[in-house]
Amino acid sequence: MAVTASLSDRPTRLIGSDVHLPPFGFGAAPLGNLYRAVADTQVQGALAAAQQAGFSYFDTAPHYGFGLSENRLGPALRADAVVSSKVGRLLVPISAAERAEVRQGFADTPDLKPVFDYTYEAVMASFASSCERLRRERIDIVYAHDLGALTHGPDDEFYWQQFVEGGYRALQTLKAAGRIGAIGLGVNETAVCERALNELTLDVLLLAGRYTLLEQSAAPLLDKCAAAGVSVVVGGPFNSGILARGVMGEGPHYYNYEPAPESVIARVRAIEVVCAEFAVPLSAAALQFPAAHPQVVSVIAGLASAAEVASAKRWLAHAIPAAFWQRLRERGLLDPDVPLPAAGC
Repeated sequence: MAVTASLSDRPTRLIGSDVHLPPFGFGAAPLGNLYRAVADTQVQGALAAAQQAGFSYFDTAPHYGFGLSENRLGPALRADAVVSSKVGRLLVPISAAERAEVRQGFADTPDLKPVFDYTYEAVMASFASSCERLRRERIDIVYAHDLGALTHGPDDEFYWQQFVEGGYRALQTLKAAGRIGAIGLGVNETAVCERALNELTLDVLLLAGRYTLLEQSAAPLLDKCAAAGVSVVVGGPFNSGILARGVMGEGPHYYNYEPAPESVIARVRAIEVVCAEFAVPLSAAALQFPAAHPQVVSVIAGLASAAEVASAKRWLAHAIPAAFWQRLRERGLLDPDVPLPAAGC
């Protein structure tokens, strides 16, 4: 599948829904002041540039800046933009003693904190609050956010049952009423996705960081999604930034939101060597690779400025020869069975 400069080329309809997604989308976690505060003027510039560049799908969540990302998106988006958000956390007030410059990875946030709750009532309340912040009566896709053992550890089964017995029914009710176009999970791990395929009826999975240029551990899951008729949106194509900045310069280098282990740094360095051989920007390869899988309907990358939007568009348009992908495979840097992008145009 050749990647072109058009961000809206080949819109794909999610199975079981009326939602059409472009092949690439805008991740709005950075607009919630992820790791650092972002000025309102910079946010406005990023969103204006994104829509001018052709971005039409925007992904957010109440967790991103504790409502800040949704509040910033709401007034800035055109009415025809496709929007996804998430449920599973309620935002509740904090005391003065709980204030901090950075909380849960977000800087300079409102005096709110997220509390996990996947019950029917909580999901309904979370959806209503998201609609208010986004200034929309309908949200195109709603994902149940961060289910699974990776997030919840020993409480995993408790929250899974809470969702299955409550929140999932709420999402089905909202979809039947036309308030939601599609429902799914938004997670960073494959095990809970496999469980969901076995136990639930979903339209789409948003999987972050597990099917990327750096790692393709989710390849078997994507095959199962194809068999089940469930679409896949790939998030985190830069694996927390290590595939955006590379490792040839000074660190720190982050992977999975933490300092990268040496094994990951060595693998990225080896990928960068191949990139240098073919004069391919690492970020261009990282963005284009996941889109080659036929089950992937969209790839979303976090962007925080007009300059980052311009860079993303340039990377998406960069022509990458087929020999580049083959060289990565020959050197054991890509799974031997995953689909490779066609030669760039």
